[in-house]
Amino acid sequence: MKFNHCVAEETQGSHGENRVWKWHIQDPASQRLTWNKSPKSVLVIKKIRDPSLLQPFKELCTFLTEVKNMIVYVEKKVLDDPAISGDEVFAAITKKFCTFREDLDDISNRVDFIICLGGDGTLLYASSLFQESVPPVMAFHLGSLGFLTPFKFDTYQSQVTQIIEGNAAIILRSRLQVRVLRENWEKKDTVDEKGIILTNKDVESNRKAMQYQVLNEVVVDRGPSSYLSNVDLFLDGHLITTVQGDGLIVSTPTGSTAYAVAAGASMIHPNVPAIMITPICPHSLSFRPIVVPAGVELKIKLSPDARNTAWVSFDGRKRQEICHGDSITITTSCFPVPSICFRDPVNDWFESLATCLHWNVRKKQNYLGSEDEEF
Repeated sequence: MKFNHCVAEETQGSHGENRVWKWHIQDPASQRLTWNKSPKSVLVIKKIRDPSLLQPFKELCTFLTEVKNMIVYVEKKVLDDPAISGDEVFAAITKKFCTFREDLDDISNRVDFIICLGGDGTLLYASSLFQESVPPVMAFHLGSLGFLTPFKFDTYQSQVTQIIEGNAAIILRSRLQVRVLRENWEKKDTVDEKGIILTNKDVESNRKAMQYQVLNEVVVDRGPSSYLSNVDLFLDGHLITTVQGDGLIVSTPTGSTAYAVAAGASMIHPNVPAIMITPICPHSLSFRPIVVPAGVELKIKLSPDARNTAWVSFDGRKRQEICHGDSITITTSCFPVPSICFRDPVNDWFESLATCLHWNVRKKQNYLGSEDEEF
């Protein structure tokens, strides 16, 4: 699998003496999905505990296995649903599935592409399953909002066939690489979290880190405390501000249309290489959301005089407490999510703005006739 695009071109100068670099602004529509070899395996992610998705799930899986002869991966807890396990007719199809369990089985090198059935949460969940390279994701709109799910299920057979043939535009949705470093790991109450546990050899032996790949946003808030959140924000090692309010959102361009936009941030197209920093109800009249380059390193720590701890979550999951001495380091990940487009990255984005968020919807002003102009 590869993504075709071009960003620079080297040419001769006007008299042949010097070489000149011509930099071209990349057209988002130029990113295309091209298979090195025909895909053989697909991961199907279904929103669990949703009866309305049972029939689409069965139809899609039957089509993939019986018509396209593909190896289908499905999470074990999906097949544990009595409505699926009790279906004797569908049992002949499920016997051909390859199953896996979150946190226990690694399927990162087994899947060629992913199909999501549900809402935006299914795409976020698909992202969380892959801590490094992510296969291309095709998301069907079978949920509530559907900002990130451009495909309609009515014509799924022809659409899936186009993807298998490599006839599709793609958008690379950047992710955040987040590292939570704890001062005294063993002394804290921990929850059953998913993450990669790493030992930091540069600091004390009792300091360990957990690492996450985040598609939408990292949210640091005051949790159940009635006090203001009081956290320091560093950029490339320099303290840039102290956040006093309900909290802070650090989001990708994809996440700019999620929690961030509800907190007053601007909406950024996913092709823009940036990180957005948005305060949540800041106790300041001048603390506005800002956008920083994608290459910077952000660090968030409790201020020394903070009255309470803070809480952090990653794409709405893995919520955990942050205490004095802990730190959260955020950078742009080297592993984006290749999201397959219905048309192209620009048209799909504006279509989602219009249909999902009703962007700039207003009753049109009436035409001013010649008689009205006299007044």
